[in-house]
Amino acid sequence: MYSQAAQNYMPSVLRTFALSLAVSVLGMAVGMYVPPALFLPLAILELIMLIGAFMLRRRKAIGYTFLYTFTFISGVTTYPIVSHYAAAAGTEIVLLAGVTTTAVFGGLALYAGTTKRDFSFLGGMLMAALLALIVIGVFNIFVPLSSTAMLAYSFIGILVFSGYVLYDINRMKRYGVSAEEVPLMALSLYLDFINLFVNILRFFGILSSRD
Repeated sequence: MYSQAAQNYMPSVLRTFALSLAVSVLGMAVGMYVPPALFLPLAILELIMLIGAFMLRRRKAIGYTFLYTFTFISGVTTYPIVSHYAAAAGTEIVLLAGVTTTAVFGGLALYAGTTKRDFSFLGGMLMAALLALIVIGVFNIFVPLSSTAMLAYSFIGILVFSGYVLYDINRMKRYGVSAEEVPLMALSLYLDFINLFVNILRFFGILSSRD
């Protein structure tokens, strides 16, 4: 199924993922000083980089410089979301979302890395659900959804990215990770984590606004 040498790079993926999160947090801190007019261009750049990473994934062409540049920009563009909910619902909501995300991600990763179950069957369903979330997200830009609809949207997002944590960790465990794949696999885990965090934060934020 995999070589022992390939499997030995799994700890490198986890270390690189943790460093990516640290770089993203640094980006969020820098985001406080970024002029609002720059957030849209940075978000577009982030999207272009993500599409590029997706197109090049078969060639394992994602390097560490690309990874850390992307996660830094991602942190900057995530800051307005965090700032919005911190102002609307309090910093406690942000902290709660961060702790919840870490607990959910860690629990799912531990399970996926130790179970004998094969979660590869989730791939197609998760991709279809992700595309649906993207379409609805674009629709929301032009025709804002109600708070109830956004609550449901966020809950589905939590389920989808929780599924991706299971899928990605389980895939790495079953098929191993080569040295060249480390940045790409760390990017996958980073995207799982940050999207899980954003959806949990939005979910908690909407619930708190109803109190």
